[in-house]
Amino acid sequence: MGDDLEGVLDPGTEQQITAWRSYVSRREAIDGRDVDELEDHLRGEIGRLAASGLDADEAFLVAVKRLGALDDLSREFAREHSDRLWKQLMFADEPAVPRAGGLALAVGLAVGAAIAIKVPALFGVDFAGTGSFYPRFLPLLILPFVAVYFLVRRRASPATVLAVAAPFALAAVLMAVYPFHNDAATLVLATTHCAVALWLVIGIAYIDGRVRSSRARMDFIRFTGEWVVYLALIALGGGVLIALTMGVFAAIGVDAAMFVQDWMLPCGLAGAVVVAAWLVEAKQSVIENIAPVLTKLFTPLFALLLLAFIVAGIVQGVSTATGVEVFGQRDLLILFDVVLVVVVGLLLYAQSARDPLAPPSWFDSLQLVLVAAAIVVDAMVLVAMIGRIAEWGASPNKLASLGLNVILLANLAGAAWLQLRFVMHRAPLERLERWQTGFLPVYLAWAAVVVVVFPPVFDFV
Repeated sequence: MGDDLEGVLDPGTEQQITAWRSYVSRREAIDGRDVDELEDHLRGEIGRLAASGLDADEAFLVAVKRLGALDDLSREFAREHSDRLWKQLMFADEPAVPRAGGLALAVGLAVGAAIAIKVPALFGVDFAGTGSFYPRFLPLLILPFVAVYFLVRRRASPATVLAVAAPFALAAVLMAVYPFHNDAATLVLATTHCAVALWLVIGIAYIDGRVRSSRARMDFIRFTGEWVVYLALIALGGGVLIALTMGVFAAIGVDAAMFVQDWMLPCGLAGAVVVAAWLVEAKQSVIENIAPVLTKLFTPLFALLLLAFIVAGIVQGVSTATGVEVFGQRDLLILFDVVLVVVVGLLLYAQSARDPLAPPSWFDSLQLVLVAAAIVVDAMVLVAMIGRIAEWGASPNKLASLGLNVILLANLAGAAWLQLRFVMHRAPLERLERWQTGFLPVYLAWAAVVVVVFPPVFDFV
């Protein structure tokens, strides 16, 4: 039937079918063969409706509606094929003929990352020592393997490969030639921000170069959230494995601590970064049951945390006019920077896991409360940071944190306005998504500034 319809369906309809297929493919318990069958029925219905006189857009919409509710269809498949979700967790469902981006590639790259992390140590570089090699190059030893995985899986064009490879090469050159002092603040800042910047560059590979698409950027945000969930699960399992390893060998009088520290921990961490990326790609329909639940669980908890902190600050007599001693504590400022970043990530991932066509719900109102509380805390922290800089002078850590807080405040302020309009049915969710995903290049640019500009400005100390 598909061959007969090649001349009927225009490119616009084909794009709509591609988007529909992508959505259906992410539903639980529906595999590729099921999607093929559904698409065949959809194309046939579109062809019949087009032959009856409807235009392409009308034919597509009517055909999708006639095909039935996807959520009901998913539940039916789950009931009839309840074992399929468990089979998805096994390696047996890999195709007999390896394809690009399959398990073999992921395992090979994971082994490559593990080797890359250990080769310098084999030549005398102390991983846990005070030398600057690992602090400089740790992200560059692991993240390129994740980038390669997605470039191969997406069969990326030469332009996309170049767009991804160039930042990695530039980062490697800068980290190699900059004369950092050991344990310098600029070295720590450069390494951490290098990791953030390169992860966002990996997003270019993940979305196959479609950097102007807000929907594609939101897909990368969804991937990042799911990757964090899988990496945490792998880390928990790895912790159990390490404990058992040390316990078993201790029972026979062998101390396995050095083996665990020098081999299991670094190699396992490096390989897990790649394996987690493969798991997200291979098992998307399974993790979708977990991630939205975590989002709904932690959103109210973080909202309560921020509200409680605001109240505690008021009770302690902290005000933005006097720039408070409590907020002036360096460790507390760093801690709340982390909290605010997690809040922004929570909001982004909640939106990425949401049905964009669903009307506003109580959870959207709760997110608005979370955003408002985060704005208040961010403003208090920002004022305290400015006070510290005025009193003690500028430093790389202070300015890096100040810049991040300014970006977070702008991000949260726009998100609060658009979230309010969405809850009041005055703006579509798409505008909020475009605003949020539009800040990804801003975070990338700021991370690049910290990596490239801060070290020489502060004399690499």
